[in-house]
Amino acid sequence: MARALRLVWGTIERQAEAQGGYAGALGYYAKALRRGGIAGARDRLRRLQSGAGFADRPPSEAVYSAWIDRFDTFGEAERDKAKTIMATFARQPLISVVVPTYNSDPVFLEAMIQSVRDQVYQNWELCIADDASTRPEPAQILRRYAALDQRIKVVFREVNGHISEASNSALSIATGEYVALLDHDDVLPAHALFSVVRYINKHPDARMFYSDEDKLTADGKRAMPYFKCDWNPELFLTQNMFSHLGVFETALIREAGGFRKGFEGSQDYDLTLRCVEIAGHDKVVHIPHLLYHWRMAPGSTAGSGSEKPYALLAAIRALQEHLKRIGAEATVEQVFDEPAIVHVRYAVPQPAPKVSLIIPTRDGVDLLRQCIESVLLRTIYPNYEIIVVDNGSVKEETLSYFAQISEKSNVRVVRDDSPFNYSALNNRAVAMATGDYLCLLNNDIEVISPDWLNEMVGVACQPGHGAVGAALWYPDNTLQHGGVMIGLGGVAGHIHHKMKRGLFGYFGRAVMRQNLSAVTAACLVIRKSIYHEVGGLNEELAVAFNDVDFCLRVGEAGYRNVWTPHAELYHHESATRGSDMDPDKRERFVSEVRWMQNRWASKLEYDPAYNPNLTLNPQLPLFTLADPPRTHILD
Repeated sequence: MARALRLVWGTIERQAEAQGGYAGALGYYAKALRRGGIAGARDRLRRLQSGAGFADRPPSEAVYSAWIDRFDTFGEAERDKAKTIMATFARQPLISVVVPTYNSDPVFLEAMIQSVRDQVYQNWELCIADDASTRPEPAQILRRYAALDQRIKVVFREVNGHISEASNSALSIATGEYVALLDHDDVLPAHALFSVVRYINKHPDARMFYSDEDKLTADGKRAMPYFKCDWNPELFLTQNMFSHLGVFETALIREAGGFRKGFEGSQDYDLTLRCVEIAGHDKVVHIPHLLYHWRMAPGSTAGSGSEKPYALLAAIRALQEHLKRIGAEATVEQVFDEPAIVHVRYAVPQPAPKVSLIIPTRDGVDLLRQCIESVLLRTIYPNYEIIVVDNGSVKEETLSYFAQISEKSNVRVVRDDSPFNYSALNNRAVAMATGDYLCLLNNDIEVISPDWLNEMVGVACQPGHGAVGAALWYPDNTLQHGGVMIGLGGVAGHIHHKMKRGLFGYFGRAVMRQNLSAVTAACLVIRKSIYHEVGGLNEELAVAFNDVDFCLRVGEAGYRNVWTPHAELYHHESATRGSDMDPDKRERFVSEVRWMQNRWASKLEYDPAYNPNLTLNPQLPLFTLADPPRTHILD
């Protein structure tokens, strides 16, 4: 009993840190009881005890504080160096920092204003709209600072119109070339606008910029850093990765029509969706530095998305309207309550295009039977063929099974007795495929979700999409494949590997569809035309890394690869082929590693789906802090 109480109290303490105090933590569980009864509260306790819902075990206060001291401190020496760098800028545009306020906490409001005044980059204006606050302190503070610094401009609204209208009022007095969005109780580090302008100079054609962020606890300590990936269109349809710090070209915001009333709580998300539609994905640039400190005040979504359920409803509506505007046939579904995560479900074209499932195999009939029967019995996709590539099976039971399944109208068995070469086997089978889409499938795969192929084809048929990978689980329900990270261990490795089912991963990325550099060919769907366009699998890579090389070439051709957690299958990995570390395979594996390092040397240093502030050390879990980072605070 004592141990159970310690576990519960420890969990409440962790949640108190995230919610900005014990009152917030107790409120969190009260909501769980109201929504799901005792079972719902128990489920949240279990998730928190195992780390779910948090940033994949965010660094402790001591670890993060030490990292900040070493790598993210902007002192006098850094300020002097920044001034030297600024003297070289070809452009030093005016930045309008836009802030809506309403009954702001005086301490937080002054901290926000002072953080802007402390910027090493001085060409800014602070545009504040007070939304008819009923408390006298905000107006007093705003008038005092406006008199103190002529760069601070304030408009006092006579009628409360909520955050969208207040933001538009602040925007109406902005005269800068760019607009940075800041909340009334949050804080910018002193180098935030310097970093933005540096990236404006690095990327003069870009129209939108966003940075990494962390949070401020109730006592003002920095916590829970979110080191984001580079612009990721599919991930953005699941979370607002752009906000904090989000910077827009002012002309772009005005062209998009500013903030829209009725989207309060997700008004910046709605704005960003509309701006991306106009600017295009290639005009969005990520700044891999912590340029925003988001305060976890009670009632703020910084602590928990469930604090403002209306914000989620607004986000879903913004997504639905975005999808309609771009002509995408899709629905938006909420798949998790805490954290709030949505799934954009793309419709399969009608009639459904034919998919050719290609399964190389050699004996191992029990695995193959499990694979094919799970496809036939659990797949609801209406139009597919199965091509089994028999690479020299000799066992009578296997040959008998081939004869049995060959009687099915949508199953073919083709014999290929050449030496095992995964790439060559698939390439020759693709030449026989009659589908418009291909699904490369290992013989040790077992279908879990009946709509797996609907999900993958729906994603693959979207304009600009290339290879699509699935969530593959080991039989013990730990994650085998959550996408591929380039550079890990020298070449590539799996994301969130061995994570237990039910956890969310780094800021939810284990349960969110996203663009990645590569996915595994153990279950990969792609248009056949793209497969041919890039030359298929590279037959120089007989076993390892042929899928990584393939995906990188698909990316080079201008397509975006996608990993989806909404297509789930079991992977009984290497059950028939064995490990690459077996003595008879090691030499071949090492040669394939060297081939990849030679061919893709320029790609292995930086994966746009990761962050240079996070480790690539294979001895450490992914998404832990890099020591040192592969970028500097003044880069």
